[in-house]
Amino acid sequence: MKLELVTPHGVIFEGEIKSATLPGSEGEFGVLDEHAGTVTILNAGVVEIEKEDGSKELVAINWGTAKIEEHKITILADGAVAISGKDGEIAKSLEEAKELIKSMGDSDIAIASATAKLETAAKAL
Repeated sequence: MKLELVTPHGVIFEGEIKSATLPGSEGEFGVLDEHAGTVTILNAGVVEIEKEDGSKELVAINWGTAKIEEHKITILADGAVAISGKDGEIAKSLEEAKELIKSMGDSDIAIASATAKLETAAKAL
């Protein structure tokens, strides 16, 4: 399955994946290959990407839309920060991701949930 995550500033992620977890407006949901087609709004949160080799990548978004097709996910996000790199780079991108999510001004619960998820997942990277 292919995933494309695009912002007005360019492509944040593009590649083959095994699965993705998206921050939907009704709560988080997972997407696997051959998922039913749909278009949905995404809230501020974290997109968890499991690559084909089993490694994981995180991308914080402030909001967006996702078009899900049988073998492809296209995410158009207003703003996004990839959480990756070495320890120092992860710490910097983690702070940028937290600021991005807070800038959305979503509910305190959503911000706290996304921040906790970022911190937990960053420790695993």
